[in-house]
Amino acid sequence: MKSFFTNLKQRYNIRDYKISLVFLVTLISLVGILMVRSARPDLMNRQIMGVCLGLIVMFIISFIDYKWILNLYWPLYALNIVMLLAVLVFGTKVNGARRWLNLGFTQFQPSDLTKILMILFFAKFLMEREQKIKEPKTIIQAIALILPSLALIYKQPNLSTTICIAALFAVLLYLGGLSYKLIGTVLVITIPTIIILLVVAIQPNQPFLKDYQQERILAWLEPEKYADDESYQQLNSVMAIGSGQLTGKGYDNDATTSVKNGNFVSEPQTDFIFAIIGEELGFVGCCGVIILLLLIVIECILIGLKAKDTGGRIICGGVASLIGIQSFINVSVATMIFPNTGLSLPFVSYGLTSVVCFFMGIGFVLNVGLQPNKYQ
Repeated sequence: MKSFFTNLKQRYNIRDYKISLVFLVTLISLVGILMVRSARPDLMNRQIMGVCLGLIVMFIISFIDYKWILNLYWPLYALNIVMLLAVLVFGTKVNGARRWLNLGFTQFQPSDLTKILMILFFAKFLMEREQKIKEPKTIIQAIALILPSLALIYKQPNLSTTICIAALFAVLLYLGGLSYKLIGTVLVITIPTIIILLVVAIQPNQPFLKDYQQERILAWLEPEKYADDESYQQLNSVMAIGSGQLTGKGYDNDATTSVKNGNFVSEPQTDFIFAIIGEELGFVGCCGVIILLLLIVIECILIGLKAKDTGGRIICGGVASLIGIQSFINVSVATMIFPNTGLSLPFVSYGLTSVVCFFMGIGFVLNVGLQPNKYQ
């Protein structure tokens, strides 16, 4: 053990270890434990276990040279595809979706790990093609490599995670050096295309979406019409957040009219954990959680700016983007800005796989921080 720490001192300057980032993710995770306890007291111990396991995994990964991990990018890519295929063949079906692998002691959701593995894969892939990133061949190769993951996750079906990873992929290309002019051109084409697809998606007998996915979009567009059905949860979520007013009704209140006790939303410990925060902790609590997540994103970006190579920069920017994108989508669903989806709030929502995977991402960021560019 003594030789282990001696080797670490020789390899890294421990003063470069970003304690501030560790503090932030630990603090937001403690908030998550408290909110999960309020939403579902019987799940608190499992959430604590997930956070403890995540912290251990984060600590271990933070001392593993990320460059060594990136050299395994093709095996990591293959592992991801194998896991996603295993879900379709052996996965456990819950509420019409096949997204989990039953490991006996817990349920494992490979699509959560896909997000981290794709960041690592494209960090190396784009770093090796840094001078060719603007060439059509490189862009086509990158798109071809992300498509299998998107298709397999969409097949589960898991449209929200598919959209999240697609957005993350676009950010990774930008971090890899893709011209903002090209990205702007793509957006000019993509935005009208999305609007057209949205119009088509709400038509009868459309071939793109499953019935429940179409109903969620219709409920988002016309919430009053679907108030007793598809938009029920989101309308109640918005009312719960509004009812908390400035400081909330109090943590873990037992009022029968509360969003959790009245069964006004299903799974309040996961997709709609922000409704619990808004109702119990009010506007102040909501802002506190959003600020903590924002600080984590900023800290990851600052570490990435000092990275000694493109791979490290992409890892930090990718993890920051993942946390930002998923947080934005979760909060947007809870406040009815977006249609109802099934994405967790990073570090806060209940879910062993989700929590551990986010801690894994932070672990890689911490290792990048231990190897800064000394000339910056």
